[in-house]
Amino acid sequence: TLKNSASTEIKWWSVPGRFLRRELLPVLTDLRLAIALLLIIALFSISGTVIEQGQSPAFYQSNYPEHPALFGFLTWKVIQVVGLDHVYRTWWFLALLVLFGTSLTACTFTRQLPALKAAQKWKYYEEPRQFQKLALSAELDTGSLNTLTQVLQNRRYKIFQEKDDILYARKGIIGRIGPIIVHIGIVTILLGGIWGAMTGFLAQEMVASGDTFQVKNIIDAGPLAAAQIPKDWSVKVNRFWIDYTPTGGIDQFYSDMSVLNNQGVEVDHKKIFVNQPLHYHGVTFYQTDWGLSSVRVRINNSPIFQLPMAPLETNGKGRIWGTWIPTKPDLSQGVSLLAKDLQGMVLIYDATGKLVNTVRTGMSTQVNGVTLKILDVVGSTGLQIKADPGIPIVYTGFALLMLGTMMSYFSHSQIWALQKGDRLYIGGKTNRAQVAFEQEVLEILNRLTSPPQSESLPANPH
Repeated sequence: TLKNSASTEIKWWSVPGRFLRRELLPVLTDLRLAIALLLIIALFSISGTVIEQGQSPAFYQSNYPEHPALFGFLTWKVIQVVGLDHVYRTWWFLALLVLFGTSLTACTFTRQLPALKAAQKWKYYEEPRQFQKLALSAELDTGSLNTLTQVLQNRRYKIFQEKDDILYARKGIIGRIGPIIVHIGIVTILLGGIWGAMTGFLAQEMVASGDTFQVKNIIDAGPLAAAQIPKDWSVKVNRFWIDYTPTGGIDQFYSDMSVLNNQGVEVDHKKIFVNQPLHYHGVTFYQTDWGLSSVRVRINNSPIFQLPMAPLETNGKGRIWGTWIPTKPDLSQGVSLLAKDLQGMVLIYDATGKLVNTVRTGMSTQVNGVTLKILDVVGSTGLQIKADPGIPIVYTGFALLMLGTMMSYFSHSQIWALQKGDRLYIGGKTNRAQVAFEQEVLEILNRLTSPPQSESLPANPH
């Protein structure tokens, strides 16, 4: 009874393993599944590129209305319910990556590694009939194994010979390793993408020139991103400015930035502009936008006032910022100031909306019985702030992928030879570049049947 009971227990324990081997493993290693997963991942990756990621709900409601729906179905509700506004962090996209990586890993262990082991195992052909099953074979009445050995060595074959009358040679075993490296590279890229999605974050800040800030405005973050968000250092925008073309267009905008520790001491410094970000402790600051923050003015002999400027709605006719300045202590009268850039031109409008004057920074004008001096228009820099700890892993995966791809181009070529009396039997096969291998075998045969020459044959790379 104990034996039967133990036997039954063993059978129950073996059920999951049997199910994995017989049912699940063949599905995971199916090439059609891998191709389908790759296409689905590519499709949703494209959607994450086309559809803006990490924007506010108002942005999607404005750009993807319900009537009319884009393509007849894509509305802001669909985007937010499915998670297309943060594709790369959704559970279903990460599940696709895990499933694809699992499929590649299973394929590596069940197909690629056994193929490599099989390529490393070989046996001598000791009978002439064994050469008939090879793709290429020949029977010669001239030549010797010693001459063949020299020819094969010149062509970078590795020779295996335990007896004087049999020989085995191969080259390009690296070609069998290549697909394994390719799979490792792809899986590494997937792991890097998953790790980046789990631990990275994306933030946006609009910071006035001269202000110091810490990263607060997080618009997208992974569940493990808290450790990446800076807490013990801050950033100061020393100065923001724009270079303009002679026609008045924007040539480039810059931010001179300093990284400060908790004691306010500068620990890093860089002038950033488009495509030249600041990197510090795994966090990257990109120059992506600009705006007008405030205007500094003086009324008569008053202290300097710095009044904030707000963007105004222009119905797509350009960007304009404005503010209102009182010209009487009881706020009963005032003027509006409008500016569209940092070139120093300010428009002054009265309460009826009439243009009173146009002045440049540093100039004064008379309005409502007071002297109004425009001292400066203060710009603000728009920064996109990102941290993605998975990037080094992804780069490593790409390097492995390229290395494995190059290794896969090498042909694994095998040649057997047998000396039987005055007969020399030669045969070979390869896993790719069949025509080139046939040509190489013919050259080897010609070399064996031709008179001896002093010079050695040049190597024929595959």
